[in-house]
Amino acid sequence: MGFDTHMDVALEEARAAGARGEVPVGAALVLDGAVVARAGNRCRELADATAHAEMLVIRAASRALGRERLDGAALYVTLEPCPMCAAAISAARVARLYYGAADPKSGGVAQGPRIFDHPQCHHVPEVYDGVGASAAAALLEEFFAAKR
Repeated sequence: MGFDTHMDVALEEARAAGARGEVPVGAALVLDGAVVARAGNRCRELADATAHAEMLVIRAASRALGRERLDGAALYVTLEPCPMCAAAISAARVARLYYGAADPKSGGVAQGPRIFDHPQCHHVPEVYDGVGASAAAALLEEFFAAKR
């Protein structure tokens, strides 16, 4: 049985976020092989610093499933989650995190504070990095190059 990735959904959301003028980051939350929620960054649109793709997906999935814990779920995100999002992933009890591009500046999983390594972190998901990394990194590079 092969690895079934849903990073393509997250990449679609990242492209849509970039088209809206947001930093092109997208996420999809999958449970039992079905996409439960998908979103791209909406910080500027919603005037909300917490409206990262991961936060929006966790909120939407929790509403759709009627529960705050997302046991058994997999989260696909195009960029390494920041510390805020990593903490939310832990609090929501997401089982597996797949992310694309590393974020040396603002990451919170393999970079910076490494949220999942802290003893205060009550739940640590399985983490798989580099999934769709080149496509995700290219979106970010193009977005920021256009801003310069």
